[in-house]
Amino acid sequence: MTRDEVLELRCATGSDVGRRRSGNEDSALATSRLLAVADGMGGHAAGEVASAIAIDAVGELDARLADGLSDAEDFAPLDELATVFATASGVLDERVGADPELSGMGTTLTVMLWVGSRFALGHIGDSRAYRLRGAELTQLSRDHTLVQSLVDEGKLDEETAAVHPARSVLIKALLAGQVAEPDLEMHEAQPGDRYLLCSDGLSDVVSPVELGEVLGSHDEPSDAVATLIELANEAGGPDNITCVVVHVLDSSSSSSESSAAESSAAESAGDERSDAEVDADADTDTDTDAAAAQQEAREDESA
Repeated sequence: MTRDEVLELRCATGSDVGRRRSGNEDSALATSRLLAVADGMGGHAAGEVASAIAIDAVGELDARLADGLSDAEDFAPLDELATVFATASGVLDERVGADPELSGMGTTLTVMLWVGSRFALGHIGDSRAYRLRGAELTQLSRDHTLVQSLVDEGKLDEETAAVHPARSVLIKALLAGQVAEPDLEMHEAQPGDRYLLCSDGLSDVVSPVELGEVLGSHDEPSDAVATLIELANEAGGPDNITCVVVHVLDSSSSSSESSAAESSAAESAGDERSDAEVDADADTDTDTDAAAAQQEAREDESA
């Protein structure tokens, strides 16, 4: 496999308010190039606004890619993701400056930018990115939490960290008034890989063993998404639950029908549940325009 080879991707997204929250502060995006999950925080619907701002910044990158940005000789995926985080941070500053009641709002953001057989991963906060390769589930992102920092320092073991009452206390996120400092790295994908992006409403209550079993046992990404959300709700659904599941297909086993169809979906706060199938080798103009319109309408409501 060469770096320029384009893999076939199939993707589904889903979001659920959970069983204890009255609103959904998560947002997500899935297109043929970009996949992202954001988990907002802040009172008075500010978390919903913050996560939508982050996803809008990802959507702006997708629009530039559609205009041919990735064909440029100096195209640098990690630099482009860094710009996404900086853009979102700047918009957060502007919104808080214009409306002091939004002070304190912020969001996590975990995003994948696919380029051929590789993808750039950008991450800040405690939403997560996982890869299932064969039977091995690997967490690709690192939680930016106080508890994870204690684990890194050897002051806390993984088992205790998983149930620690302060495990969701963030030490880094996209916040107004703070410079964005995301983790940025490149990864090489392989046919057969399965990926999961999710908010902590899933990973806090569903174990890595269960995540791996679900990812490996469903042929359709949408079925995996539905099962993951169901498991989180069965575990109490204490938070909003959002996930994006990606299957990297072996081109020798993919059908001509699946390689001819593609759709994109943007999921936001307030959506109970939805899913979208994405095939990375097809035309998405119509569906992308629809998703963009939905995103614009949602931000108008949030504002």
